[in-house]
Amino acid sequence: MIVRILGEGQLDVPDSALDRLNELDAAVEAAVESSDEAAFATALTALLEGVREVGAAHPADALDESDMILPPADATIDEVRAMLGDDGLIPG
Repeated sequence: MIVRILGEGQLDVPDSALDRLNELDAAVEAAVESSDEAAFATALTALLEGVREVGAAHPADALDESDMILPPADATIDEVRAMLGDDGLIPG
């Protein structure tokens, strides 16, 4: 799957990483729901680092649509709240 981190670009992430990324996403969602700024910052950092760890750079000249779009590292809790879907940031 292709994951875009806003402001950074796209990464090719293997489907096998989805379970772990969903765990990290759940922590972001819980922090947003409780309006816990400190937990939110930690959880968002962990999620983005997790995606960067398992992902490989998608070719910059490719015009492929992203399967998922994640907020930038400096996103606010309100910005992420607006991006959250029923399944969090990462569906599944």
